[in-house]
Formats: sequence, C-alpha cells, structure tokens
Amino acid sequence: MAEKRDYYEVLGVPRDAAADEIKKAYRKLAVKFHPDKNPGDHTAEDKFKELGEAYEALSDPDKRAAYDRYGHAAFSGGGGGRPGGGFHDPMDIFSQIFGGGFDEFFSGGGSRRKGSGKQRGSDLRYDLEISLEEAARGIEKELEIERYVPCDSCGSKGTKGSGGVKACTTCGGRGVVARQAGIFIQQTTCPECRGAGETISDPCNSCRGEGRVQRDSRIKLRIPAGVDTGTRLRSSGNGDAGVRGGTAGDLYVFLHVRDHDVFERDDANLFCEVPLPFSTAALGGELKVPSLDGQSSIKIPAGTQGGTVFRLREKGMPSLSNGRRGDLNVRVQVEVPTKLSHDQQEKLRSFSESIGDHNSPMQEGFLQKAKRFFDL
Repeated sequence: MAEKRDYYEVLGVPRDAAADEIKKAYRKLAVKFHPDKNPGDHTAEDKFKELGEAYEALSDPDKRAAYDRYGHAAFSGGGGGRPGGGFHDPMDIFSQIFGGGFDEFFSGGGSRRKGSGKQRGSDLRYDLEISLEEAARGIEKELEIERYVPCDSCGSKGTKGSGGVKACTTCGGRGVVARQAGIFIQQTTCPECRGAGETISDPCNSCRGEGRVQRDSRIKLRIPAGVDTGTRLRSSGNGDAGVRGGTAGDLYVFLHVRDHDVFERDDANLFCEVPLPFSTAALGGELKVPSLDGQSSIKIPAGTQGGTVFRLREKGMPSLSNGRRGDLNVRVQVEVPTKLSHDQQEKLRSFSESIGDHNSPMQEGFLQKAKRFFDL
C-alpha cells in the first residue's frame, strides 16, 4: 500500500497556514480534480479523494492538532480515517464547502429548475466588410442573417395545448441524470429530454416542440466612427432565440475594413504618396492632395526633394475611444518628365549648365561621403 502524503503537501500550504488559506487551497484543487471535470481519469479521482481526507483533517482544530503531533498515526484507529472510522465521502465535503451540492455547482449554480424547459439561445457570428470611408464617418448597416426566432404558432411554448408539457420522468425535471460509481457520482445530460427537464406530448407542428423556428432576419447595426479590422461589435439579444422562451443569444459582428486605393492606415493616422511636378518641386507652389474630407492643399517650398513628408494635422481617422482625429502624412515623389520636345530638351540643358554643381545639395553631400569611403 502506498504511503500517504503529508496533508499540508497535498493541499500545497505551509504548516502554519491559517484556516482560510487551507480552505482556499482546497476549493481551488477540488474543482480542478473533481470527477465531473475529469471523466474516466482515475488519477484525478484519487487526488480528489486525497484532497478530501487532507481537508477534513486540517479544517478541524482538534484533528489538526492531533495530526501535527502524531501524523497519520493519529487517525489509524479504524481504517486510516478519523478516530474510530474512515473519512467522510469527499463528495459530502465538497458539497459543504461550495454549498448546494456538486451537481448544482457544475451545472451553473442550480440554474436548472424543475419543469422550466427553457434554454438560452446560441450566440452568432457575422463578418462584415466596410470601406475606409465608412469606418471614418460611422454608418448604419442592415444585416441579413438566418437565425432562430420565437415561434408565433405556439407563442414559444413548444405546444399549442395547455397540458402538453410535462416534467421528464427520467430525470425528474432536473435535466440531468446521475449514476453511482463507487464513492463517486457522475452526472450526464438526460437522454430523454436532452437537458430541458420537460417532455411534450403534443408538440407544435411549426417548431416541433422547440418553441422557435429558423427565419431570415434583418437587423440594423450602428457602426461607430473609428472602427478598424478586428473590431468586434455586440448586438445584444440578436442571436438565436432560446428554446421554449429561453433567453436569446447575442450577435457578434466582426469588422473588416477594405484596403484603400490611396491611403494606408496606422491606427488613427493615414499615409499616402502624391506625385509632385518637377517644376513645383524646384520653384515651390501649392499642391492639391486627397483627404477623407475631399481635396486639401499643402504649400511646397522651393527646392523640395522627393520623399519629403508633409503632415496635415487632424486629417486622419477618428479614434474609436475618444473621437480625436489622427494626422494625414503625405509623402511627395518628384515626377520627372519622360517626353520632352527638342526645344524643351535644349532649354533644360542650358538650365543644367547654368547651375552646375553648386545648386545640388544632395549630390554634393553624396559625393563627399563617397570620396571619404573610397579614399579618393
């Protein structure tokens, strides 16, 4: 027979642990190794039983004092448990700690009521694609989805008759059945009523007793300004209707913002590249650029180089959290003419000769770096 482990080690607490600390440790481990959460796992069952023994010994001040003095020998008088007999059923200990019994704890705190038959509807997911402009200003969309809705024929009851609904005789209206397996009790969903707790003798012809039917539905959804790809919106109560009048589930809408032809987005900021005429880059002037509000203008200083970025404050996207707008960053790319007439070419050569190398700061800087690199 395997040697018993130290009870403090079983619960993972120090020997001077307070009563509340012992109780807290037991609660955490008992839920983890409960047989209902580990069906068919005999190791978990053994640990659950061991936890019950340890807690029973250490939760009682007299037993704890005896254990601290004599160890496991303090309880060897009648079969390895408490003096004069074995330990209590670990299920009883679990029920005392959590209140209401283990079956109610794992089924949601006793949420099943005799004869209720109501079950919450499922949550639904809908993926919606919108444009960047729609994400910027916010918009109302109408979604068309197929979902369960309450049955009008029976008023969600599942039957037209007044006496058609009866408590399930297999589970007694609880929705679950339990069976004894040694010292453990395992519970499963009732196979007769499938967890509803009720059976129907004359089900509604429209919904076949469920109290709901599938229909195409149109749902209006308000999309706030500033949303981005990955934003999730919850539409409460617009999921599947519940069984026989149960609470409806929710609809979760996942947004996808389409890539834009002009703008790239980084959170609330926008970026774009705009061609800049060669003459405007050299002489300066005004450049029309696109924005979400229409056309905007930026002043181009004389001698602007390609790759220069101009920032237009508060011309970006609104923030979803506070509504403040980001910036629009415009990178200009100097546009070099590709087709010149003979006369234009001559004038450009004359212009190039007139300025020489003294008016090309980027070229001068590059040549200086290259000269040092190659030690020319």
